[in-house]
Amino acid sequence: RLSAIGYRLSAIGYRLSAYDHDALHLTLVVLAAGLSTRYGRLKQLEPVGPSGEALLDYGLFDAWRAGFERVVLVVRPEIEVMVRDHIAERWWSRDVQFVHQQLSQIPAGTAVPSGRTKPWGTAHAALAAEGKVAGPFAVANADDFYGADAYATLAAHLGAGGDAHALVGYRLADTLSPHGGVSRGICRMQPGGLLRGLMEVHDIRQSANGLTGRAVEGETVRLQQDDVTSMNLWGFTPAMFPLLHEAFTRFLQQAVGDLRAEFLLSNVVGDLVADGRARVRVLSGGTTWMGMTFPEDRATVAARLRALVASGDYPADLAAHLGQAERS
Repeated sequence: RLSAIGYRLSAIGYRLSAYDHDALHLTLVVLAAGLSTRYGRLKQLEPVGPSGEALLDYGLFDAWRAGFERVVLVVRPEIEVMVRDHIAERWWSRDVQFVHQQLSQIPAGTAVPSGRTKPWGTAHAALAAEGKVAGPFAVANADDFYGADAYATLAAHLGAGGDAHALVGYRLADTLSPHGGVSRGICRMQPGGLLRGLMEVHDIRQSANGLTGRAVEGETVRLQQDDVTSMNLWGFTPAMFPLLHEAFTRFLQQAVGDLRAEFLLSNVVGDLVADGRARVRVLSGGTTWMGMTFPEDRATVAARLRALVASGDYPADLAAHLGQAERS
């Protein structure tokens, strides 16, 4: 049974993984409510795989074979039908549930500022899934490819118990785009692999002066290719939800006059770590990442996926192979 044991692909097919999460009921919360402003169309469902798969499909496939049993997709109401149709066509036999992220989902006694149209951000999207989560859970972006090792490492961490949350770290140079600047959360580390803090840096790109970006305050930041970077792949215990509620109330009070301010997981968790209210272990499973910040990135992503299929790391048709594994 794939959901209880998990499978990993090799060049010769499927083999059982080392993880058995039958009693843990690991949940993957997928943030699929983004606007894809810079990309120009709905990245969440953009076909890039050999059989028309979106990056979302690769994430679901990797999560299920790592041992995650339930998926909660956080969507905007206006795109729910499109996402539901996509899931129903490919993953009809799996436990996939939907929740909405809406501006009106705010604490009692607060109000949506007049003129606000931008979604509240990734931490608010994670809060929207609270009612569907009963145990340890991961949070991932729908439009990022994280790799099988990342999900397996995260499932192992969550399955081991303990009070430390987790973040899968990636090498900064492996997450850039040749077509423009990107925003990343740069990790500051403590000894022993614990997170000390996160610095949000925008417009990161390679220039004549090396790898540079722009801090939130506006100043130029010099970066290193090997800097550990957050790509928003997290592992949490349910203890994170009360902390997010508290932080969201503070955010609304402080950002009342900023119609574009975002309640971001990287900022919230970074603040919790800095205040000593949360421990986050940075995991080393982030070996392969792909994403599409700009439309020009699509061709590169599609070519890399074809190469992974050719090498035997993924089947040419994800849904068909998963169905065959369940029937065997």
